[in-house]
Amino acid sequence: MTRINKQNFTRIILSNAPIILLFISVLNEFDFNNLGLKYFSFNFTYILIFYCGLRKNMTLGYGLIFLAGLINDAITNLPMGLSSLSYLLICVSASYLKTITLRPSLIKDLIYFLVTILVVNSISYILLPVIFSIPVEYTYLLTNIFFTFSLYFVFAHLFRFYEKMTFGRFDV
Repeated sequence: MTRINKQNFTRIILSNAPIILLFISVLNEFDFNNLGLKYFSFNFTYILIFYCGLRKNMTLGYGLIFLAGLINDAITNLPMGLSSLSYLLICVSASYLKTITLRPSLIKDLIYFLVTILVVNSISYILLPVIFSIPVEYTYLLTNIFFTFSLYFVFAHLFRFYEKMTFGRFDV
């Protein structure tokens, strides 16, 4: 009988941390409304999917991303498949950027991320009122886009630190 080494178990958990974070972020609809900060919200899932789509060491897989979107739709009471569509569009966009970029930089990633979340949120929030007759609060949407964009830089540095600690190098 083989014994699982404690160091190997830790390595397995660390190498699968993006998948664990993805499902924690969709299961835990995290919001700062309990602290009295009404309009401070950001979409950590967008940041995680985009960053992992850019890095070959931190892949999530389209099936897991689609499943996470379905779980998010069930939790947030959105039409089934809308979050999956958004998440897959972000992943495809990040993969496209990874393919066309010769010299990656965080500033280029940040600008492309802004364009990506603007397009994805525009598609989502056009579909909600037009097709599904669900009202949209645009102030909340704009602040969410702003804070998601602003916090990408912070989380990108944290993910790079994680990547260096787990894989021993940066994947730039």
